[in-house]
Amino acid sequence: MMDLDAPIYVAGHRGLVGSAIVRRLQAEGFNHLLLKPRTELDIRDRNAVDAFFRVQKPRYVFLAAAKVGGIMANNTYPVEFLMENLDIETNILRASYEHGVEKLLFLGSSCIYPKFAEQPIREEALLGGDLEPTNKPYAIAKIAGIILCESYRREYGCNFISVMPTNMYGPNDNFNLETSHVLPALIRKFHEAKVNGDATVTLWGTGTPLREFLHVDDCADACLHLMRQYDGDTIVNVGTGADLSIRELGELIKEVTGFQGQIVFDPSKPDGTPRKLLSVDKLHGLGWQHKISLRDGIASTYQWYLSSSNANA
Repeated sequence: MMDLDAPIYVAGHRGLVGSAIVRRLQAEGFNHLLLKPRTELDIRDRNAVDAFFRVQKPRYVFLAAAKVGGIMANNTYPVEFLMENLDIETNILRASYEHGVEKLLFLGSSCIYPKFAEQPIREEALLGGDLEPTNKPYAIAKIAGIILCESYRREYGCNFISVMPTNMYGPNDNFNLETSHVLPALIRKFHEAKVNGDATVTLWGTGTPLREFLHVDDCADACLHLMRQYDGDTIVNVGTGADLSIRELGELIKEVTGFQGQIVFDPSKPDGTPRKLLSVDKLHGLGWQHKISLRDGIASTYQWYLSSSNANA
């Protein structure tokens, strides 16, 4: 069991996943959280990361920090998505090994899997085919992080585990229409269309791709469960085991936000991967299942959005 007084470093604690992990740890009574904003610790800087670990000596690390974004951002900034994520991963994994971290959990992404992987996607599908081109640089960086965790475990005996969450959403998500993922982007688009009295909302692509969505608080709960219960040398998927089409997602968000107009699609825009549903058999076998339904999660996320500065940005 993890000592409630143990120093725990959450990298990316202000992001979507990191902030949820912090909330979960605090709710469980962990009282020695090491939280450094980017202004105080640039984790892309190897020397700064090394100095932080040398002084703070974390026993546990949740590596939730990453440069993330949707299709548009990945297409526009491929170099930044590859290089910055590689820097983050190599710096924190190296420091965790060199300064004796007891256990580390690395957050990957479901985009690591081949574009046409058999559905639902099992962990064994990794490196079994070509990646989706629209987020290939980000996926390559995350795959490198997985392999690096496996390599530190094999060569040096480090207890580094990797988890692959599906598409996540929730409080502290990014609602910028140019850099966000699909679900928060749609919440903002439908809300603004309602406020402006627009007749239509346009969604990218055909609406046919299937996606799985996990509330970030469920993801944080799964991460803590795995940190306590799992010491295996292979990756673990984290998801709900259910998906829906982008068209169905649009209809659901339209209902939650109260938009009264019509949904139209722009097939000239990319759809991305046709389907991306994770197999969660392994996770269920480890004693964890998600609790928050998609509709309830979207409704609570919309309320958070309305109460934040995003709705007035």
